[in-house]
Amino acid sequence: MYYGYGYYPFFDPTMILVLIGVILSLAASAKVKSTFARYSKVRSMTGMTGAEAAQRLLNSQGIYDVTVRRVPGSLSDHYDPRTKTVNLSDDVYSSTSVAAIGVAAHECGHAIQHAVGYAPLNFRSALVPIANFGSQISWPLILIGILIGGFGSPIVQLGIILFSLAVLFQLVTLPVEFNASSRAVRLLDSTGILSGNEVDGTRRVLGAAALTYVAAAAGSILQLLRLIILFGGRRNND
Repeated sequence: MYYGYGYYPFFDPTMILVLIGVILSLAASAKVKSTFARYSKVRSMTGMTGAEAAQRLLNSQGIYDVTVRRVPGSLSDHYDPRTKTVNLSDDVYSSTSVAAIGVAAHECGHAIQHAVGYAPLNFRSALVPIANFGSQISWPLILIGILIGGFGSPIVQLGIILFSLAVLFQLVTLPVEFNASSRAVRLLDSTGILSGNEVDGTRRVLGAAALTYVAAAAGSILQLLRLIILFGGRRNND
């Protein structure tokens, strides 16, 4: 496909933006896996498992209506506000490592955010259905718009707007994740679940995990920029 703007036929230089996003994502994923693997070998001095640490952290904050449960998968840990469950993967639930306790504490950080009505978390939760709809329908709309009305079709513009909602979700996710990690590190230290170098190790694990969210947001922004360059200013007579 020839996009104009002086580009060679069949060559789309905006694919460089996509490539950058892929590289960032792969680098962040490799970093979190290597850091988690490193601190998975460091046993906490208290000998608490991820599940035990999670339960203690929740109770320390007066939260008794959140259930800690095991879920299958690797690094599939998450907090579900709908069911009020801290879901810990096999690598975290029964492990006594500094890495496992850090991840468990991070998910408890989300449970605490939910309990105190942390505004960015509430905003992100409200965006979930809109962002999911936008990410699923945006590309089909863009393709349909091109086929029916060309690059400048209003349908294409609508697809770009809907995709931007998914980008907004990624951006709102950043403060939510950073805050949950900050709460986790602070509470692990104050409750004595971890101490000294263990706290620093957990901080490194959660810092590496945060990079995956930064990379996802950057990749979404780059993809949106590509769409705007390709289609945002086009007209049907181009």
